[in-house]
Amino acid sequence: MADMGAFREAVTAWAAGGPEGPARELAARLPVRTVVLLEGLSDVAAVGALAESRGRDLAAEGVCVLAMGGAMSVGRFARLLGPPGLGLRLVGLVDEAERGYYARGLERAGAAQQEFFVCEADLEDELIRALGVARVEELVRAEGDLRALQTFLHQPAQRGRDAQQQLRRFLGTKKGRKIHYGRVLVEALDPGRVPAPLDGLLAGLRPPAGPEARPGGPAHPMVTTRAQAGGPSGTYSGSDSS
Repeated sequence: MADMGAFREAVTAWAAGGPEGPARELAARLPVRTVVLLEGLSDVAAVGALAESRGRDLAAEGVCVLAMGGAMSVGRFARLLGPPGLGLRLVGLVDEAERGYYARGLERAGAAQQEFFVCEADLEDELIRALGVARVEELVRAEGDLRALQTFLHQPAQRGRDAQQQLRRFLGTKKGRKIHYGRVLVEALDPGRVPAPLDGLLAGLRPPAGPEARPGGPAHPMVTTRAQAGGPSGTYSGSDSS
């Protein structure tokens, strides 16, 4: 939906110091009910691919999937979009190593009671574990990147890493590669092997009935869980500062 793209651009400009008016106006007009805060464009590609595979049109459902440009920006975007700002529901993915930072950033922004699904290392790691090393290598070959992977594996720095770690690092060695494989890896998943953080995120984006469908409605319930679906994951409320 073109208007959701315009909202995403307006929010990004606002977060960079621009005016808030365009984002506020678009949020009311569309209307936007939920914003998915993700670290980067590869995460956006993965969420988009899974939504498409399940016949979901997130923009039409009032969901904006937004790349923040890094974990350090979570507090800024939460302040603008959450209860202190536009009053939208916030959800997202967070790497385990960044969990404490997210909790503190959300709390300082006045947006503590939000739902973020925890990846053990990052989303690429979750996807590689769900698919298995052999299947990911097949996909790399099919995408024409086998020679690049073989060259990468011969680097001295890779000798002490296991195959899963090597593949994860390979995906980040060239601009645009992580974004491309964010979609490729998700599209290759069996329906029953979707990593729990990604599966939980999308399941939680189902349009609610009643007043929760409106921007500024009650927050989605916070329940801390541990689940297994292609790899370990958790869900946490931003008020958990552990």
